[in-house]
Amino acid sequence: MTRPTGEPGPYAGVSRTAVVIAQAREAESARPDRLFDDPLAGPLADAAGRVTGISEAGRRAGEHFVLRTRFFDDRLREATAAGPRQVVLLAAGLDTRAFRLRWPRGTRLFEVDLPDLLSRKEKVLADHGARPACDRTVVPADLREDWSSPLLAAGLDPGEPIAWLIEGVLMYLTPEDGARVLCRVSELSPPGSRLAAEHVNRAYAELPQMRPAMSRLAATQAAWRSAVEDPREWLAGYGWRATVTHQADLARELGRPVPAMADPRAVGAARIWLVDALRDGGRPPGAPA
Repeated sequence: MTRPTGEPGPYAGVSRTAVVIAQAREAESARPDRLFDDPLAGPLADAAGRVTGISEAGRRAGEHFVLRTRFFDDRLREATAAGPRQVVLLAAGLDTRAFRLRWPRGTRLFEVDLPDLLSRKEKVLADHGARPACDRTVVPADLREDWSSPLLAAGLDPGEPIAWLIEGVLMYLTPEDGARVLCRVSELSPPGSRLAAEHVNRAYAELPQMRPAMSRLAATQAAWRSAVEDPREWLAGYGWRATVTHQADLARELGRPVPAMADPRAVGAARIWLVDALRDGGRPPGAPA
C-alpha cells in the first residue's frame, strides 16, 4: 500500500535519510538519460513514507546522491570483475544493488543495517516479488555495536577477498565508532579486498550553505559527527591504498552538470570524498585466521 503523502513514515534518524536517497534514485530512473535504473526505489520510498517539502538544498543533494550511486555501482562492478565474490554493504538502507546490478556467478552479497529497517524493507521486496541477481543475505546489526559477529555467522568468509561499500554513513558516526568500523573491516579483509566509501571534510560540514541541512539533520537525531581531512592517509592507517575521485570530475565523465554542493567555485576547499581502496598488505594484528 502506498503511504499517503505527508503521513509520517516508520523510519527516523539516519534511517530517514535512506528515504530521501531512494526518492532521488527513483527520479533518476525516470530520466531517458538515466545513469542507472532502480525500479524498486519508488515502492520502497512509498512504504517508508515519502519525505515531502524538499528544499532547494535537498534537491541539490539529490544530484549528489545520483552521481554517488553510479560511482559506487561502477566500483562494485570493477571489484567483483577483479575477483572478489563477497560483497558487503554496511548501512545498506534502501539499497537495491542486489537486484538491479548484474553480478558474476557465485557472488554473495550481505546487507547490514538496523533490524527494523531491514524487516520493513524485506516486506516490500516480498510484496513486489523482487528476486536478487546474486545470493543475498540480510544481517540485522547496528554499526555502533558488534556487527561483525552476526556477519560472520551469516556466512562471510574472511579467508576470501571482500568488496565493501560504506555509503552515506561514516559522517553520522562518532570518530571512535567510525574507527572501530574501519578497524574491523580491515581485520576481516585479506589482500585483494576492495573498499568503496564516502566521507566529508570539516570544511564541508561547516559550509554556510549547509547550515539549514545540518539543523534539520540534528533535529531528526541524524547529526554529522565526524570528518576526514585526508582520506588517503586515513585509509593507509588501516592498510588500504586509496584513490579519491572529485565530484566535478565524476560529473564531467558522466555528462552531468557539477552539483553546486560539490563545485569548487562555490564551496572552495570543502569536499565530499568518494574513495576507492585496495587492500594489498598483510592482515592487521588480531585478524581472524
